[in-house]
Amino acid sequence: MQRNTAKQESLGEHVEIRFSAGLANWLSDHNCSLALTTFRSGELIFVGRNTSDQISFQNHHIDHCQGLWSDGQSLVVSSLHTLWWFENGLQRDAQTEDGTDRMFMPRGVHVTGQIDIHDIAVGDLTTLGGSKQIPIFVSTAFNCLATTSQRASFRPLWHPPFIDRVVGEDRCHLNGMAMRGDDPAYVTCVSTSNAAAGWREHRTDGGVLIDTRSGDAVLSKLSMPHSPRLWKGEVWLLDSGRGHLISVDLKTGGRTIVASIPGYARGLSIIDRFAVIGVSRPRSNNAFSGLELDENLNSQGVAPICGVVVVDTLSGIIVEWLEFAQPLNEVYDVVVLSDCKLPECIALDADQARTRITIEGA
Repeated sequence: MQRNTAKQESLGEHVEIRFSAGLANWLSDHNCSLALTTFRSGELIFVGRNTSDQISFQNHHIDHCQGLWSDGQSLVVSSLHTLWWFENGLQRDAQTEDGTDRMFMPRGVHVTGQIDIHDIAVGDLTTLGGSKQIPIFVSTAFNCLATTSQRASFRPLWHPPFIDRVVGEDRCHLNGMAMRGDDPAYVTCVSTSNAAAGWREHRTDGGVLIDTRSGDAVLSKLSMPHSPRLWKGEVWLLDSGRGHLISVDLKTGGRTIVASIPGYARGLSIIDRFAVIGVSRPRSNNAFSGLELDENLNSQGVAPICGVVVVDTLSGIIVEWLEFAQPLNEVYDVVVLSDCKLPECIALDADQARTRITIEGA
C-alpha cells in the first residue's frame, strides 16, 4: 500500500479523504462503485465516478449505520434502532444530467429498537421456514438471525445451539452472516459463550465460523471474526483481531491467510478476483486492546488506517485504497455496486423524496 501515490478530496467540510491514484481506473475497469457505512460517525458513503471519470463522494447521515446490503437496485441499511429500505428511483440504464445512474430513494423503514443489527441480506429463507424476499439480519444484542415483524420489534429465525434462549445480553457477539443463494449458510461469532457479554473474555482466540444447518463449528481459534462470504466454494472472512483476510476450505477445515490488512477489518465484498475490505482504526478500550493485530501492525511498521482497501486475492497485495482522516475512525460494511458509475442516496426530507414519483410497472 503505497501512500505516496495518492489523490485527495474532502467529505463535507471536516473529513479529508486520500485515495490511490489508480482507484478511479479500477472502478472503471470493473464497471462498479462502492457503498460503505461508517458506524459511529453515522455516514452512508458512496464512492463513484463523475462525468469526468474522477472519484466522487456522496454521504448521507444515518445514525449508527452498520449492516448494508444491495443487489444494485435495492439497498438495505441498519441504523441505531431502525432498518431502512431504499429503491432505485431511476429507470434501468437511465442517468441524470450530472451522471447519477443510481438514485436510492427511501421506500420503507422498520422500527426494530436497539437490537444492534450487523450483517444484512435479503433472501427467501427456505431452510428456515420463511417467505420470499424478506430482510434477514444479525441481531448481535440478541445472539440470533432475525427478520422484521409487523407486530413486534423482530422475529428470531435461528440462534447458535450453545445459546439457550434469545435474550438481549450479547453473549457470543454473533456478527457476520454468509449467504448461499437466498439462505443463510454460515455465521461468525467472537466466542461460544452463553453468559452476558461473555465473548469479551475470549476475543483473542475464541472466535468460530458456524454452519447454520448443522450448528457445528467449521473453524475455531479465530480472533474477533467478521464478514463471512461464500465465494468459489470456500468461505472467505476477516480474522479481524489479527488483521487477516483468510479463506476456509469447507472440506478440510483448513485456513489460508490471503492478505494482511492495515487495521481492524470489517466489511467484505468480492468482485472478480478482488476483495474489497473495510478497515478501521482500533478503539482504545478493553474490547480492542491486547489483540494480536497490534503486534502484527507494529512488526510491519504499519500505522492503522480507516478506509477501504482492494486486495488482489491471487497475490494478497493491496492494489487500491482510500483513507479517511480523523475524526472518522470506523468502517463497518462495504458493498460493491456492479454496473453502477455514480450512486447517490435521497434523504427522507429532501425535495426529491417529495417530487420524484415512480409508478410500478410503468
